[in-house]
Amino acid sequence: TNLLEPINAQKGDDLPVSAFKGYEDGVMDMGLTAFEKRGIATRVPVWDAEKCLQCNRCAFVCPHAVIRPFAMTEQELAAAPEGTVYANMNGKGCEGLQFAMAISALDCTGCGSCANVCPAKEKAIVMKPLEERLDAQPIFDYAVEKVTKKDIPVDKLTVKGSQFEKPLFEFSGACAGCGETPYAKLITQLFGDRMHIANATGCSSIWGGSAPSTPYTVNSKGRGPAWSNSLFEDNAEFGLGMLSGVKQRRARLAASVRRFTEIEYADETIVAAAKAWLDAMEDAEASKTTGDKLLELCVANGKRDFTGTPFEEAWLNNGKKCPCEACAICREIVESADLLVKPSFWCFGGDGWAYDIGYGGLDHVLASGENINVFVFDTEVYSNTGGQASKATPIGAVAQFAAAGKAVKKKDLAQIAISYGYIYVAQIAMGADYNQCIKALTEAESYDGPSLVIAYAPCINHGARAGMGKSQSIMKAAVDAGYWNLFRFDPRLEAAGKNPLSIDSGAPSGKYEDFLMSEVRYSSLALSFPERAKVLFKEAAEGAEVKYKKLLLQKQMYELDK
Repeated sequence: TNLLEPINAQKGDDLPVSAFKGYEDGVMDMGLTAFEKRGIATRVPVWDAEKCLQCNRCAFVCPHAVIRPFAMTEQELAAAPEGTVYANMNGKGCEGLQFAMAISALDCTGCGSCANVCPAKEKAIVMKPLEERLDAQPIFDYAVEKVTKKDIPVDKLTVKGSQFEKPLFEFSGACAGCGETPYAKLITQLFGDRMHIANATGCSSIWGGSAPSTPYTVNSKGRGPAWSNSLFEDNAEFGLGMLSGVKQRRARLAASVRRFTEIEYADETIVAAAKAWLDAMEDAEASKTTGDKLLELCVANGKRDFTGTPFEEAWLNNGKKCPCEACAICREIVESADLLVKPSFWCFGGDGWAYDIGYGGLDHVLASGENINVFVFDTEVYSNTGGQASKATPIGAVAQFAAAGKAVKKKDLAQIAISYGYIYVAQIAMGADYNQCIKALTEAESYDGPSLVIAYAPCINHGARAGMGKSQSIMKAAVDAGYWNLFRFDPRLEAAGKNPLSIDSGAPSGKYEDFLMSEVRYSSLALSFPERAKVLFKEAAEGAEVKYKKLLLQKQMYELDK
């Protein structure tokens, strides 16, 4: 807070150089956005326990992680602040637990996405003035700090189950209703405790790490995403460098651990733990448990007192550290604790990076065959720099450098990647299909090779008439109209003799132009250049139909190969 408060108050220039002692390398503490409590919303969500279906969709789509479900015991509920609202938790195996939806009014931006997606017949989420909800802030703070994570029979890799995982991305400075941050938040809930993120410059680097505000945070064990921002043009290479460095370090550690198991006098308990970790080091979950056990034993080994033993003199001469090879390896394991859990490497960036300025590097990294995940927040425009056209901008869209509507169609990045045959590729739109979104993310991360996930992200630059509070509905409208297709290409299926292409959205509904006219980036063209708009919009609609037909033919082609 010695840096956070003055900088946020725009008094950073008054700070002496000495205030930055300990931060010379640019590394900032995690989770600092939790201390800001900006209170910028005029209206915030209020939860009605009696009407709630406990589906967790409201938490799933929240761009700022301010609404979260909690499973509470009777003891936790008894100690909760006055005014805590709850209901009996639904589901077999959840007997005796109470369900509560906690809301941080002071971190909310008031977009209303949560209320928009609530599927209850009578909305369980309604928006009310901030002043009426300030007294409920202690309820959220208590739930986050005191309520423990429960072992409930809900799959983590589902819409409902994922939201019981702590978001390791919270309270960012993204726009209200942002179409990008719900994806980032979800990814951290699924893989955040072992993520390495290379972030291209752009919106995602601004809401991802505007120093000193750091929205990426850690879990109760102190684990969270390792995040760094590179240049706009080389983010994919930057991410590959992260992967290569950690890959080599892990290989060296594995060699040392393997050597430990061959030492005849090594402690049998530690040897068994070392062998278990070697067997599990490439398994995401198993590497956590076996790594924790190995680390615990090695730490304890380092605390052994050799006073009164034949090894005392050597131990003392080495600074109370046993000089034998086995103990030296134990110390190496402790020093390399960050390598024990299987890492998950991600490159984050927008379409300006992925389609344009950073495309050469992105193509190189995807072609490398390495186990790296590329996630593209596709707003179809350079959002952060003011709305310039990119190669992701569709035909007919108005943007800077395309004031009369873009004359050529959007680059098909997904198909370029599919042509390699060994890259996992998916197109998703969260609001159109929550399950397809989470399925694509888990498949991409689990694939032992390169993956590319392209996510449709509504943006204020689009000028959506519905408003950004409807960003999830806009995603659904885009897919229903055939403007955006949902699909997954999984090379593992082809290797198993199955069709690798899954088409997860239907044919265009015939309302393509209605969707275009719902956004100012298109409707403004109809006002400024009506005749040109007719031509471009017709070409866009026809192109959408052709694109979907080609997807169907592509799927048939893979069937013929079987």
